[in-house]
This record gives sequence, C-alpha cells and structure tokens, in this order.
Amino acid sequence: MSTEIIPYTIEEREDTGVNNAKLGIWLFLTSEVMLFGALFSTYIFLRVGTINWPVGSSFLSVPMAALNTVFLITSSITMVMAWLSLVDKNFSAYRKYMLLTILLGCAFLVVKYFEYTAKFEHNLYPSTNTFLGLYFTMTGLHVLHVIGGLIVNIYFLFPGSKMWESNPERFKNRIEIAGLYWHFVDLVWIFLFPVLYLL
Repeated sequence: MSTEIIPYTIEEREDTGVNNAKLGIWLFLTSEVMLFGALFSTYIFLRVGTINWPVGSSFLSVPMAALNTVFLITSSITMVMAWLSLVDKNFSAYRKYMLLTILLGCAFLVVKYFEYTAKFEHNLYPSTNTFLGLYFTMTGLHVLHVIGGLIVNIYFLFPGSKMWESNPERFKNRIEIAGLYWHFVDLVWIFLFPVLYLL
C-alpha cells in the first residue's frame, strides 16, 4: 500500500494557479451554468413566442419567494463567515456559522414545501400550463441543488470536521470549495426570483 500523497490538494498548480479541488469545482460549476443557462434560454424563447404568457405573480407567492431570497443571501454570508473562522483558526465559530448556514438552507426548503403544497391544493401542476411546467422544472432542479449543498455542509459540520484535527489546511480548502458551490446555488436563486416571480 502506497503512502504517497496526491499532489496539489492544498498547493496551487503551476499551470493553472489553483489547487486541484478549486479547479474541479470551477469546471463543475461551469457545467451547472450551462444546465441552468439552457433552462433560462428555454424560458425566454417560450415567453417571447407566446402571446398570452401568464404573469408569475398571478400563480406564485412573491412574499414567500422574497423570504427565501433573504434566507439564501444570509446563508451565503454565514458560509463566508464559517470559512473565515477557519482562516482565523477559530473552530467553534466555524461550527456556529456552518450550523446557521444549514438552518437557513433548511428554512428555504420549508418555505418551498409550503409554496409547492399551496400550488397542489389549488390544482396547479406542471401540466397546467407552460409557465408552471417551467416553474416546477427550474425551481425543482434548484431545490435538488440546495439539498445537495446541505448534505455536503452537514457532512463537514459533523463527521467531516474531524479533518480539522488531522489536516486543518486541507479542511479549510474543502470548506472554501463547499462555499463556492453554495454561492452558486444562491446566485441561481437570485436569477430565478425576478425571472419567475416578478417579470
């Protein structure tokens, strides 16, 4: 069994200027931008090509979506604070901010649950019209990304946090990578909110 350490897990590569984990997450996020970009493009083409496009606010709850926007923007701030706590070598502050990030992400999902169930109670389904089909597709995919981010953050709050004792620099890098993903998820919502709910 080899004990050789994989290079560039912490150190930056000479050819790219970033470590492998950061390079990997940027490549992954590029593919995610293409995925959501295709959905936004579909939305634009269908909306431009339709004469009687329904206004989102007639189907959707703008106050609930605004509350979710506050939750996600705040969770981005707490995610940054979690990472900065590790930079300052303050693990207890990291745990507090990461827990807040997770709770805010869960609050987003709870609001989304009530928003979806309200639609279903009024017989509004993806098959009702094109707008609702796009709404459920785009927000549903976003919800899956939020759940994925929460799973990663919960891991790094509980079992994964043991890495802080054995390799704090590597753990700090992992939180930075998780933070980049979480910021992407928040950024997608910042575009979804006005496009679906306000325009």
